[in-house]
Amino acid sequence: MDLPGLEKAHCWTAIPVCSIYVLSVLGNLTIMHIVKSVPRLHTPMYLFLSMLSVADLGLSASTLPSMVAVFLLGHRRIGATPCFMQLFFIHTFSVIESAILLAMAFDRCVAIRKPLRYATILTTKRIWVIGLAIVTRSVTLHLPLPLLLDRLRFQPESGLSHSYCVHPDVLRLSRSSTLVNSGFGLFVMLSTLGMDAVLILLSYVLILKTVLGIASNAERLKAFNTCISHICAVLLFYTPLVSLSMIHRFGKKKLPVQVYMLLSYLHFLMPPVLNPIVYSVKTKEIRVCILKILHPRKL
Repeated sequence: MDLPGLEKAHCWTAIPVCSIYVLSVLGNLTIMHIVKSVPRLHTPMYLFLSMLSVADLGLSASTLPSMVAVFLLGHRRIGATPCFMQLFFIHTFSVIESAILLAMAFDRCVAIRKPLRYATILTTKRIWVIGLAIVTRSVTLHLPLPLLLDRLRFQPESGLSHSYCVHPDVLRLSRSSTLVNSGFGLFVMLSTLGMDAVLILLSYVLILKTVLGIASNAERLKAFNTCISHICAVLLFYTPLVSLSMIHRFGKKKLPVQVYMLLSYLHFLMPPVLNPIVYSVKTKEIRVCILKILHPRKL
């Protein structure tokens, strides 16, 4: 589906959608280039940031094909196999991003609570092991989704609620029993996004406890300032997700469909484009490197 009420204006709505994708790609590639090319940024915090950029690019690439087809070309048909593959990649990269945000929370927790042991706890080897574990968990848990969907029977002409395929939306169109699919989907969500959110919250409880124990107000502010960018990234990712879950459970019939659609698009489109902006504004090292790229003669 296109945006409700704007189906005939899909050529105009394609402009902001395509602009978001262009900004997302440019922003995340810039972050990855800076972290790779500047040796002093080869630290845990920036390595996790480059992983976040990879996840954002993957999430953008997963939603891009069908959204461009809908908004730019006006094509609203997709086959079952491409749909199942798209939802696999969308959910996989969403969980990868959630896990990386958890890893970044752990990084900030260690940096604030154990600053003297920070370099020995988070070595480069351990960081790449964490990254491999994140990808392995996400891919392994989501591999059964297309297989479980392939055994279902669907209505011949089925209408999805979005311009991309997601698991709950596809299940809604099945004529077969979806008990196994729904149960497995709930298990995956609770064991990934749910667990990650709880552990991120726990990390910040420990961080807050440590920071409040610091005597100097200036040192407290400095410690909190190192977490602001990550807190913004967490809010950008989880706020639309939690809002969507609440609306789906309690208020979907009471609110206009445009609200539900808007939150869905915000969840998948906004983090990839805003994360690089947040880190560029709040992180001095990234900001300085970007200014050097833009104005090499002035710096």
